[in-house]
Amino acid sequence: MEQQITLREANQHLSRYIDAVERGDEVVITKRGVPVARLMPIPAEKSLSPAQVEARERSRERMKNGYPLGGTRFDRDAAHER
Repeated sequence: MEQQITLREANQHLSRYIDAVERGDEVVITKRGVPVARLMPIPAEKSLSPAQVEARERSRERMKNGYPLGGTRFDRDAAHER
């Protein structure tokens, strides 16, 4: 449910409106009748499934080993030979 309150009410009773937001409500704060802010709950972080965790670990291991890009290796001296 959305509540609309004035800035003065928000200043005087902020903890009351924070409690409402924790329950899932949204609170719109107005200044001279114009909406200027919205208090709303922060969405819970989405957890990864076991398959996603496994895929992430596989990717991290691949990145540690590096990916072959082809071509030949050379050192600094070889790069500056003429």
